[in-house]
Amino acid sequence: MTDFLQWGLLALIGLCVGVLGTLIGAGGGFILIPILLFIYPQESPALLTSISLTVVFFNALSGSISYGRMHRIDLRSGLWFSSAAVPGAISGAYVTSYLNRELFQLIFGVILLLVAVYLTARPRRKHGGSHNSISGGTVRKITDSNGLTHSYSFNMPLGIGIAFFIGVIGGMLGLGGGIMHVPALTQVLGFPAHIATATSHMVVAITVLAAIGTHAVSGTMSEGILRALVLAAGAVIGAPFGARLSQRVSETVIIRLLAAGLGIVAVRLLIAPF
Repeated sequence: MTDFLQWGLLALIGLCVGVLGTLIGAGGGFILIPILLFIYPQESPALLTSISLTVVFFNALSGSISYGRMHRIDLRSGLWFSSAAVPGAISGAYVTSYLNRELFQLIFGVILLLVAVYLTARPRRKHGGSHNSISGGTVRKITDSNGLTHSYSFNMPLGIGIAFFIGVIGGMLGLGGGIMHVPALTQVLGFPAHIATATSHMVVAITVLAAIGTHAVSGTMSEGILRALVLAAGAVIGAPFGARLSQRVSETVIIRLLAAGLGIVAVRLLIAPF
């Protein structure tokens, strides 16, 4: 493959990651990491996660800007969750250097499969609607740019604890954590799916930046920075399209798409090593 085709393919992959990741509220790492494992079979997990996290950051940042214009981000909650996820992501990024490819792939596949099974079995909370509630006392009321009001309440301490755990896993596996943030926000805390996807993007952007800094300090970033920037350029272009597409897709469809994508990738990782 010529250099031109190689860089063009990476940009196209980044574009797809940007569209799909932003649509479901994830940075796209769950799509990108398996692709990187396939096209770079000799590279270490630490290098691949540093590439993925760089792409996830730019994608999440671009998506957050788009969602911010739609007034769908729960800013106050996102900042609280980010304050817990950042130290978790830093810890996870350090752990990555101690994982070989086989163990990395096994952990990655199992986590994706568990999330996919949970979402398939319980795609949305039973009470549904625009008003969700869970004990805890934190109440939010957000009106988006379309004039739709989302009212919900949730347990903030529980959300902060979940954010820290997701930060560890996301930083360790190069995911950013969006594939876990969205299910946690919708299924456990009771966020409306459209608010969850938007808020997740903001949390992912902040969290991943901390993990990238950890990789930069360790020197891992230097080997993959050019590949990461090409992928990120494609993701930045694709992210706004994913955000606009989300306005035309129902909450249930968003969650079903997330479950299907996770399941396919998980099975591929577990049954056939790259």
